[in-house]
Amino acid sequence: MSEILSSPLLAVVVPCYKEEAVLHETHIRLSLLFDRLITDGTIAPESYILYVNDGSTDRTWPIIRELHATTRYARGLNLAGNVGHQNALLAGLTTVKERCDIAISIDADLQDDINVIPDMIAAYREGNDIVYGVRRERKTDTLFKRTTALGFYRLMQLMGVKSVYNHADYRLMSRRALQHLCRFRERNLFLRGLVPLIGYRTANVYYNRDKRFAGESKYPLRKMLNFAVDGITSFSVKPVRMIFWMGCIFILIALGVTAWTLYSYCLHNTVPGWASLIISIWLVGGVVLVSLGIVGEYIGKIYIEVKDRPRYNEEELLM
Repeated sequence: MSEILSSPLLAVVVPCYKEEAVLHETHIRLSLLFDRLITDGTIAPESYILYVNDGSTDRTWPIIRELHATTRYARGLNLAGNVGHQNALLAGLTTVKERCDIAISIDADLQDDINVIPDMIAAYREGNDIVYGVRRERKTDTLFKRTTALGFYRLMQLMGVKSVYNHADYRLMSRRALQHLCRFRERNLFLRGLVPLIGYRTANVYYNRDKRFAGESKYPLRKMLNFAVDGITSFSVKPVRMIFWMGCIFILIALGVTAWTLYSYCLHNTVPGWASLIISIWLVGGVVLVSLGIVGEYIGKIYIEVKDRPRYNEEELLM
C-alpha cells in the first residue's frame, strides 16, 4: 500500500480543447475548493491545477497563461497539436506523476461534481490507490445517449474488458498508481480500461452530473463511436475470434448443404451445375472466414504489441 499522507500534495489535471467559454469559471470554482481544502489541512498548500491545452485553436492557451500569471494554483501544459482527449489526459498525468502525492483528472466543462473531491481524498486516506467518480444516474442525458451508453458498457463486459459502469475519466490516483499507469505502452489509448488493470485497491464515490456550464460538447456522435471502437479493439481480440467461429459455423452449414445437395442430385431434382455451385459457395465462404479469423488472431496480437508511436509532443510547460 502506498504511504498515506495527512496532507497530500494534490494535482488536478484538466484536459482542455476549445474551452475558452468555461475556463475562468472552472478555475474560480476549483480555486475556492482548494482554499477550503488547504485551510482544513486536507491537502498541502503546494497543491495545484494543471490545465492541458490539447491543440485548441481558440483562446484556451492564452487564458491558461493568464491564469498562471495572475492566480495561485494554475499551471499549464501546451501540447504541440491536437492529440485527442485520452492522450492529452495522459500527458497531464505523466507530467504530474513525480510532482504530487495524488492526482485527480476531471474535464473542464464543470459537469462532474467537484464537491466530491474531499470524499475521494478521504477514500484515499482509507488505503485506496484509485478512487473512481461514478455517476448515480443519467437524467441529464438524452434517451439515445443513455441507451447507447448502457449498450456500450454491456458490450465491453461481453468483450472481456474490465470497466466501471457509469465512470468516465473522473478519478483519483495515488503516485504509485500513476507511475504504474505510465508503464503501459499502448498508443491507442482507452484509460477507462487501462486503469482497472493496475490492480491496486479501489473505491467508488458517487455523484450527480450537472449540465454543461457553457460551450459545446467535444464528443459528438462520430467521436463517441470512434471512442467505443478504440475501447473494444484496444483490449479484446474477441471480434476476430467471432469471425473465426462464424467461419466454423459456415463450414458446418456447408456440410449440411452438401449432404442435402447430394441427396437432391441423386433424386435428379437439380439442374446441371447447381450442386457444385452451391457446395462451392458455402464451403469456400466458410474456409475464407476461418482463414481470416486465424490470420486476424495473430494480427490482433501483433497490433496490440507493436503500437509504439509517441503519444504527444510538449510545446510549453508552465509550472
